[in-house]
Amino acid sequence: MKHTLNLAIANTVVLSSVIINPHLAQAEPSLSVVYPPPDHETTAERIFFIGTASPSGQVLVNGQKVNRSPQGHFAPSFPLEIGENNFTLTHGEEELEITVTRLSNQPEIPEGLGFAENSLIPSTNIARLPGELVCFSAFAAPDARVDVRLRKERIALLPETISVELPPNSAVLTAENQPTTIVSISKYQGCQSFTEARNLGKPRFEVSLRGERFTQEGTGDIQILSPNNLEVIEVIADAGVARTGASTNYSRLTPLPKGTRATVTGKEGEWLRLDYGGWIKESETQPIPNSIPPRTLIRSVTSRQLSDSTDIIFPLQVPVPISLQQGDNTITLTLHNTTAQTDTIKLNDDPLIKRLDWQQVTPFEIAYTFHLKTDQQWGYDVRYEGTSLILSLRHPPVLSIRRNQPLHGIKILLDPGHGGDESGAKGGTGYPEKAINLVISQLLEQKLTDLGATVYLTRETDIDVSLQDRVKAIQELKPDIALSIHYNALPDSGDAENTQGISTFWYHPQAHDLAVFLHNYLTEQIDRPSYGVFWNNLALTRPHTAPTVLLELGFMINPWELEWITNSQEQERLSSAIAEAITVWFSSF
Repeated sequence: MKHTLNLAIANTVVLSSVIINPHLAQAEPSLSVVYPPPDHETTAERIFFIGTASPSGQVLVNGQKVNRSPQGHFAPSFPLEIGENNFTLTHGEEELEITVTRLSNQPEIPEGLGFAENSLIPSTNIARLPGELVCFSAFAAPDARVDVRLRKERIALLPETISVELPPNSAVLTAENQPTTIVSISKYQGCQSFTEARNLGKPRFEVSLRGERFTQEGTGDIQILSPNNLEVIEVIADAGVARTGASTNYSRLTPLPKGTRATVTGKEGEWLRLDYGGWIKESETQPIPNSIPPRTLIRSVTSRQLSDSTDIIFPLQVPVPISLQQGDNTITLTLHNTTAQTDTIKLNDDPLIKRLDWQQVTPFEIAYTFHLKTDQQWGYDVRYEGTSLILSLRHPPVLSIRRNQPLHGIKILLDPGHGGDESGAKGGTGYPEKAINLVISQLLEQKLTDLGATVYLTRETDIDVSLQDRVKAIQELKPDIALSIHYNALPDSGDAENTQGISTFWYHPQAHDLAVFLHNYLTEQIDRPSYGVFWNNLALTRPHTAPTVLLELGFMINPWELEWITNSQEQERLSSAIAEAITVWFSSF
């Protein structure tokens, strides 16, 4: 049975207008390049060209013949120099000029007095506790003397001659994720702690070279907080995004439920550091005036069984920050800023929970470990009701006894990636990922429905659906599993011509077994290359109310794999294999 989620947006376009095999619509397509776009800029050391031309004749790039698939697609890579790189592509009488600009990822060092643009750190307002290090850095000419003046303090910044740079996270996709040692005599660094609570104002950076001196004021105020007068905040977002540091580059921690209260122990721009160590955007909080640092006692713990889940109730005096970690057959909840006065816990025999253990890990931190009766977990939710924390653990789905409909009673959400203005990756013909995502999702929906499943789609036509709405659909529907359907591409430094294969992505441990099983089943049963199984912090892998997996079913940008992707018989074969894999996976429980 199929159900359409209420995510429709006006001005929709029905998929029937999309050509599944667009390269067949024009017998002799002209030379075209769909990537890189015009005036493309990149910091990568090389670039690939994704395009197509008539299979007859040759395609040359700067006079060099490139490999092409039987239908004429190509994806060669070429090295880039810093600055403009000009390429001429020819096919018979046709010619294309493409310019790619490679930007340096290192600051431009001034030859004389002065600092490299945007190199003064800290670059935004910061606040720290007394005794914590405050660090400064700047890029200036070699052999200079660099100091920071802060009120009456003078802090010498020393040259960092050798540094180790880490590549971006995306480098793991191209097997280029090894650290790089950089020799530099232009970066100057220094740190100092301050013992008194006060506003130190903006630092003044001073560079001296050959008897001359230049001073530039920093852009961020430095404040040393008073430990006796720290701000208390409350989380106002439904799930406050907590991170390991003060930017979106840092890793996510367990989201903080709405109503959580904590003390602010540091600030950096728009980010607040909370007393348990996590950072959160100030916009997701509100100050609580005249509040003391939130601390709570906990005594009894109780539970209640619902039709499809078990709620564990932790009565507290104030909502405090939490952390949650899943194991193979355990789930551990940590309450921060909490001290136990516990003598009694009531937990009846439960369909899911075998035993609860707890431990006061530190004077203000308690860990509760639930030992489960099965290894597979089916999702959880956590929220505050008043000052009581409710941890809801979902029960396993009830499997069908119908031989011809083995998925009867199973709810499955399918999320066709992209749509509307978001085309996703493009093949050499310009065929957009959003179209094939929907083709496969609809084929899979029909096969799963025939097997008895209740199937929900986040979109059935070519419409815009935001990531927030897709995530919200999973959280509210609480399916037994959720699959986000995608096709892959690579960063500029990747090898588009030689990279193929299926990959699966998971985030919560409850989705790991499903991701591995789907990946192995598909690569083995339909004999497709393996690109790998990845833990990945993606919006569509993060929902925790159900096992959620993102599938990348092939590379749009690979000329040969694109021909497989757009083959209608192979689409049927692939969707059948996914449906079979899901059926076999559920039958193992």
